[in-house]
Amino acid sequence: MNRIQERFAQLNKAGRKGFIVYIGAGDPNLKATRELALAFDRAGVDILELGVPFSDPLADGLVNQLAAQRGLESGTTPPKVLEAVAVIRKKSQVAIVLYIYFNLIHRVGAEKFIRDAARAGVDGLLVLDLPPEESDNYEALMNKHGLCHVYLVAPTTPEDRMEYIVKRGSGFIYYVSREGVTGMQKQIAANLSQQVAKLRAHTKLPIAVGFGVSNPEQAKLVAQVADAVVVGSAVVNQIAVHGKSKDLAKRVGKFVKSLADAVKSI
Repeated sequence: MNRIQERFAQLNKAGRKGFIVYIGAGDPNLKATRELALAFDRAGVDILELGVPFSDPLADGLVNQLAAQRGLESGTTPPKVLEAVAVIRKKSQVAIVLYIYFNLIHRVGAEKFIRDAARAGVDGLLVLDLPPEESDNYEALMNKHGLCHVYLVAPTTPEDRMEYIVKRGSGFIYYVSREGVTGMQKQIAANLSQQVAKLRAHTKLPIAVGFGVSNPEQAKLVAQVADAVVVGSAVVNQIAVHGKSKDLAKRVGKFVKSLADAVKSI
């Protein structure tokens, strides 16, 4: 049982909901990423998603695209992200998932990347552009090294395909609560509870809901339906605003704690 599975087991036993935060690795630099990870752990984050900077982040909206650009400009590479994870592991056991595009894995070879990720202390991968139909070798390597392979399900996914995807995943299922790319939204999708119910009919894996959750009120609403809430763009936006501040981790950590407290209040 890796940290993702262990954390969800603990949450389930306690009757609590999980809180997942996404940030771009290397935004504004990797030192800040390490400090933010530790601040988020203290704030109550259960799983940290680190976006590995990529030149063509097609699933991401403007806020996260700019974060990826800042990550690339700070010199962040996949090996350096793994080095940062290894440093975080010296002080924190927060579960870590890499949010990544498959080209970055393919470039160095799937077996090497997955092995190196496991050695660094990564717990799972969420590969945005790798469909389960093409994932046999990838899943086998992930299982071999004890990592969770997390899959996305979209609102437009037909139920038969939804069933197929969730049966291939491990760790948790990431349900994208709205169509399109990542980004902050003013309201939660009206059909969220029905969609989560469809997923629950086909899997016992925890269901995390993200894409668009922007404030504590929305986080609390989603937590009433899902097993975990994912907040990305709203946190990344805080990093963009306070990126040059000497107390970046403290400022963003305070915002993240307000979200964590909302989720944990359910």
